[in-house]
Amino acid sequence: MSHVLLLNGPNLGTLGTRQPEIYGTTTPARIEAEVAEEIAARGWRLVAEQRNGEGELIDLLQQHGDAAGALVNPGALMIAGWGLRDALADFAPPWIEVHLTNVWARESFRHTSVTAPLAAGVVMGMGAFGYRLAARALTQLVPLGDKPD
Repeated sequence: MSHVLLLNGPNLGTLGTRQPEIYGTTTPARIEAEVAEEIAARGWRLVAEQRNGEGELIDLLQQHGDAAGALVNPGALMIAGWGLRDALADFAPPWIEVHLTNVWARESFRHTSVTAPLAAGVVMGMGAFGYRLAARALTQLVPLGDKPD
């Protein structure tokens, strides 16, 4: 059975309690359950990881190069995470960048992503539901039968 990597960057481990007026009240566990449900029809299992350090995120990408695909919320590393950007450029499976908020509706420093141009797609501004949408899109991007474990 293939797997999908769900990779959440800095500060995303506190979702549900972190600035709920901006990021909502959905917990990481709930997001993981919804993504797992979405990809189950393809026979994929979910590997969900959250790290605050850029190097740790890079290590995870390198460890999961055999994934069917990935959902990546780089958090603030989208702005200047050049090491993460380079690791994503080297990550062969398709991946979708996810942001809970519409970064274009926020502070101007959030309007540039060094990672998004490398993604197969970007989902933003849909709150926690964006992860499910990205997972559904990933099931369409990966041809049937690809990436057996």
